Amino acid sequence: MRVPVSWLREYAQLPAEVTARDIAQKLIAAGLEVESVEAVGHDVSGVVTGQVLEIEELTGFKKPIRFCQVDVGEAEPRGIVCGATNFTVGDRVPASLPGAVLPGGFKIAARKTYGRVSDGMICSEAELGLAESSPGILVLPPDTPLGADFVELVGLRDEVLDIAITPDRGYTASIRGIAREAATAFGVPFRDPADVEIPAETGESYPASIADPTGCDRFVLREVRGFAPDTPSPLWMRVRLARAGMRSVSLAVDVTNYLMLELGQPLHAFDRTKLTGPIVVRRAEPGERLETLDHVVRDLHPDDILITDGSGPLSLAGTMGGLNTEIDEKSTDMVIEGAHFAASDLARQGRRHKLKSEALYRFERGVDRELPLVATYRAVRMLAELGGAEILPGVTHAEAPAETVTITIPANHPDRVAGVTYGHDTVVRRLRDVGCEVTGEDVLTVTPPSWRPDLCDPNDLAEEVIRLEGYENIPARAPRSVAGRGLTPAQRLRRRVGRALAAAGYHEVINYPFVSAADSDALQLPADDARRRALRLANPLTEEEPFLRTTLLPALLRSLHRNLGRGFSDVALFETGLVYRPRPDAPTPPRPPVDRAPTAEELAAIEAALPDQPFRVAVVLAGQREPAGWWGEGRPATWADAIEAARIVAAEAGVELEVKADQHAPWHPGRCAALFADGTLVGHAGELHPRVTKAFDLPARACAMELDLSRLESKAVGTVLAPHIATYPVATQDIALTVAHDVPAAEVETALRAGIETHGAAELLESIRLFDVYTGEQVGEGNKSLAYTLRFRAPDRTLTAEETTAARDAAVAAAAERVGAVLRGA
Repeated sequence: MRVPVSWLREYAQLPAEVTARDIAQKLIAAGLEVESVEAVGHDVSGVVTGQVLEIEELTGFKKPIRFCQVDVGEAEPRGIVCGATNFTVGDRVPASLPGAVLPGGFKIAARKTYGRVSDGMICSEAELGLAESSPGILVLPPDTPLGADFVELVGLRDEVLDIAITPDRGYTASIRGIAREAATAFGVPFRDPADVEIPAETGESYPASIADPTGCDRFVLREVRGFAPDTPSPLWMRVRLARAGMRSVSLAVDVTNYLMLELGQPLHAFDRTKLTGPIVVRRAEPGERLETLDHVVRDLHPDDILITDGSGPLSLAGTMGGLNTEIDEKSTDMVIEGAHFAASDLARQGRRHKLKSEALYRFERGVDRELPLVATYRAVRMLAELGGAEILPGVTHAEAPAETVTITIPANHPDRVAGVTYGHDTVVRRLRDVGCEVTGEDVLTVTPPSWRPDLCDPNDLAEEVIRLEGYENIPARAPRSVAGRGLTPAQRLRRRVGRALAAAGYHEVINYPFVSAADSDALQLPADDARRRALRLANPLTEEEPFLRTTLLPALLRSLHRNLGRGFSDVALFETGLVYRPRPDAPTPPRPPVDRAPTAEELAAIEAALPDQPFRVAVVLAGQREPAGWWGEGRPATWADAIEAARIVAAEAGVELEVKADQHAPWHPGRCAALFADGTLVGHAGELHPRVTKAFDLPARACAMELDLSRLESKAVGTVLAPHIATYPVATQDIALTVAHDVPAAEVETALRAGIETHGAAELLESIRLFDVYTGEQVGEGNKSLAYTLRFRAPDRTLTAEETTAARDAAVAAAAERVGAVLRGA
């Protein structure tokens, strides 16, 4: 919301010495987000008003060129060359004389051009900073004084506050709302632009009714005739619209936009001659379509709120008008509409049709229900005063009853919330500053104003008192920790996992938990895969991703693609978070009333309806895992790195993973590992399927891992103890085993561990590490050689060669029995 300070001062009687930055600081202290303070028009000088006395058409040029004699209030007229043709002799225009400066530091000087000396420049709206573009010269009203300083005459110099409107403060999307806040902040009088006396109307205007009061509870129509459509908007209005960030269109449109900015009430004008029969506000019916003002034919949804007549839909209520009833250059009879629509319905409607408009911006944040009568009255008055229209007597006022909100609040509730003693009088005064009606002593009965639909419980009222009294006045006290509380074991494990992966070179990302139906196809999931059953959101942020994720991988793979696209060729990412797995037999959740806490039975029913929400960790890798350098060649990331990431996670839980070959989408069927902890499947890791890397536009042989951390938490050892540091030396034994080519190395390692455990030396084994894989003639066709290093260490003595050799032999014997391994060279 762009707020010109000159407009603000009309309704808040701010002292003259108060600057725009002072206003911004006060508004920020009151909780508004003032993003910038911009000085506009201060760099413009030397522009005066003049009258065109003569026009000489110059010939011999590719475009029309005119040499004009312009009276600027001096002894002699100025000769100025101009290429515009939209003005005639006698018109009054802004002229920048030599030495003048236009927006952007553009300096004007006398110069010879087209065979004449141009002693200045006749200006357009774009050249004066009043519009992004303009078709010709700005023609001023005939009664404009000659030789006047144009900047001072039209108020070109101003300061503009750029304010971000939060969703709960819809009333601040108007000059009226900001002026009220500024007046309260400075303790000065506020003049409400909506405080106008509306004449009593006995009859109706154009007939209208509300068919669905859930979507619209107030609908007001007024009518004018005989409007002069070619009447230009007054310059002061065009300047204010430009400063507020809106372009001037026509007088009829400018009036509705001007009042929307000033009051916060969107208005819409219909061409009376294009209406057929009574207007009805209703929901869309199956098969209905509407061509909106942006020339897009839209298929309407049954939840859409429409304004219709006998011919069908006229407009998407509160969002965008229809093309068929658009006000054009021939429209003389108009019906002005002001209404109050359901904010949530319009917000969904805008997202559904991918539409954004200034009207929708205000409606979805909440508009004052009492404004339609006032705004439509002011609109027809302005059309009559500025455009010569005749106001037809009568007003159509359709409405549905609305309950008055009353809130009961202890007078000391803001004191208890903030830890500051405000007192009864201060609380009452601040609530009345907001516009509330307040009665009572110890317990206050508060009726919020119509423009504050966000005030609905005692804490909302407490926040109003606290912010107006100043957040800076709340004392800063360090929180007191309660003995015996802290992070749960699961929380500590999750933090350790994040630190461990970061230490291993992975970068954490946090993605939205939303996915599309196409993600399941991109992951190559089978039709009956449980991960395809996803919960659809009732109110998604975007229709492209309306489902809750059942796996962390889709968003993580998109993050990988995004980083690769920005020039990072070697990427290792990880993410932790919940996934949502619907239960096949989940009941429909109950909807308990809001006037009491749910019962134990209701809570149990709600819990039974919720999806399973396991906590997971996933990693993705692409490019080099170890970079190349002067030390030698790099090493690309492989499936083994993904499995090692899973081992890093499991080590933080004190759990050892068992790795087995598996086939599981989205991994490559020959390079996929299933990960088990004490016989329980906890995840998968490996190289992604080529179709998956193609679908997500990733490099070939990208890798991933996903682990169910919730299952690991249940198997965690609890408090992780620091390892005992032995003072005795390590004893190593190297073995090379020949096995069939299709025997996984993980099975060989499992057999070696089992042999050592059977021998009774499990407590002496520190690690088993595969350090070489060999295939070739020396091991025979269809075989491979796996070389392992076995590390032994005793905590209380130096191991003898006989002890370690016996343990090694037991390991070899077990490998021979379980997987058919043969000691190489034996």
